[in-house]
Amino acid sequence: MLTHDELLQAIPRALTSVDLPGLGLRHSGKVRDMYAFDGQRVLITTDRISAFDRVLGAIPFKGQVLNQLSAWWFAQTRDLVANHLLAVPDPNVTIAREATPLPVEVVVRGYITGVTKTSLWTLYAAGERQIYGAVLPDGLRKNDPLPLPLITPTTKAAGGAHDEPLSPEQIVERGLLSAARWREVEFAALALFAHGQDVARRAGLILVDTKYEFGLVDGRLTLIDEVHTPDSSRFWARESYAPGREPEHMDKEFLRFWYAAQGYRGDGPPPTMPDDFIAQVAGRYIAAYERLTGQAFEPAEQPTTERIRRNLAAWNDTH
Repeated sequence: MLTHDELLQAIPRALTSVDLPGLGLRHSGKVRDMYAFDGQRVLITTDRISAFDRVLGAIPFKGQVLNQLSAWWFAQTRDLVANHLLAVPDPNVTIAREATPLPVEVVVRGYITGVTKTSLWTLYAAGERQIYGAVLPDGLRKNDPLPLPLITPTTKAAGGAHDEPLSPEQIVERGLLSAARWREVEFAALALFAHGQDVARRAGLILVDTKYEFGLVDGRLTLIDEVHTPDSSRFWARESYAPGREPEHMDKEFLRFWYAAQGYRGDGPPPTMPDDFIAQVAGRYIAAYERLTGQAFEPAEQPTTERIRRNLAAWNDTH
């Protein structure tokens, strides 16, 4: 585990963007820079961090943690559902099969929690009981476990718009997915979540909820993007969980809480993160990686951009 001082020193070297003109047109998401060619996609996971639908800064080593942890989970879950991973030629880079993304984002929740406007707890605390097509009982408290894991699908909004909650019936009625395909997605998502909770439990963590992205490769349902990372999932330290107490967050929720405490929930200019806090966020991402994989985190060679270019060139020479 890197020390706090080592994380502070790494902040100026955080990877915010990678330009690889030899690969063609770059498409940049909130976290990844992407290039597509010959039925494959080069996904470069940067250190950018987003919350409240905004990119808020960069966290050193975050991209490496996300890329390597996703690759680890893809290997762990390939018997449950196919995934898009082909190769990891660099700690920040994934070569993936080109997939047609499904138009539905799939979130599986095991606990009622959250601080965003669309989180399960925010909606429940405002009096809603029928959420995402499911009916929740009265009397739940924040961070309580749900009776059963709940799938809460949403649309995939474009252009900075907010995702819209969907019920399974709406998914079929709107023609987003067939009933048979949605059943396949539900089965895969619940199987992945159950496996993730089991692995997290053995690592001293609680997998609270997570987001899955699915696509089609040659008509086959395929897990894409990332899986069970501190960006796409909430993890609590198991030893800190107790009724009526806020658990220790080993994920991006730690950052969301800080912004919410500053009065920021996505509207207007965001406050600037102090370096000490940035280092704390980095430390939690790395700690989650080490707990889940049982492996020590090894920072990759710097400078990152030159290393990525060199490793991709070497990979291209052999493929």
